[in-house]
Amino acid sequence: MSIAQPAVTPIPSFRARLFTHPLLRIVLGVVAVMLPISLTLALIHALVPQPLRVVWPMPLAALLSFLSYRLFTTRIEKRLPTELAFPGAAREVGAGVGLGASLGLAVAGVLAVAGAFVITGSSAGWEFLIKCLPEQIMVATFEELMFRAVLFRIVEQRWGMRVALAVSFVLFALVHLQNDNISALAVLNTGVVSLTLCGAYMLTRRVWLPIGIHFGWNFLYDGVFAVPLSGHAARGWLQVSLPGPEWLTGGAYGVEASVLTLLVWGIATVLVLKRAQLHHLA
Repeated sequence: MSIAQPAVTPIPSFRARLFTHPLLRIVLGVVAVMLPISLTLALIHALVPQPLRVVWPMPLAALLSFLSYRLFTTRIEKRLPTELAFPGAAREVGAGVGLGASLGLAVAGVLAVAGAFVITGSSAGWEFLIKCLPEQIMVATFEELMFRAVLFRIVEQRWGMRVALAVSFVLFALVHLQNDNISALAVLNTGVVSLTLCGAYMLTRRVWLPIGIHFGWNFLYDGVFAVPLSGHAARGWLQVSLPGPEWLTGGAYGVEASVLTLLVWGIATVLVLKRAQLHHLA
């Protein structure tokens, strides 16, 4: 009578174990997201004359970043990137843009009532709206791919939601330290914004909603209102004056350094994270 031999579980190779390590996957994922943008913009700047570098380079760089991230998931992580699934993407982006713009308008509205947000005029045309559109598409795309699809997702898988939220809070705030005129309140606000965007990712498990929120806020304060955005020089269609103390208006950094922004985004963070948790339990 033959004796059944116990099944032997194959030992993964060193290469397989190496490429499944979360820290290496984070590094490779960040490279996959950032490298196409850096190379694309550098090559276009070097090879394409200035008059021909209008609108299309930044959306192209964002598209290549998407494709590179997809290649990272299929080749390195050996899976299909469900976080990039297209069905319903337009609806989620639209909802995100509406939410991000609504948060921005809430801050501007309260500041206006307080006399600290005054529209003083408008630019000669709508060209500022078009000028900032491709840049904000690219910024929202690569930052959400990097901080939500790569960093938050992988850390959450390995160490859990709370650690992932804490890491995202800290690192998203740290990368903005190089911005001009940044303050302690601006750093805190940036971290809180990251929590809202992580909650939006948790709610859908896709990148479209946080991309929309990110874009909606940035486009409002970079294209519509000429207000400094994260310390960058103001440019926009409607010229705005921000009279009042810096703790209220944000000063030269923009409203992202305002205590009112902390309040508005803090409320949004609590609501989105709570809804994401309830959605997970349902």
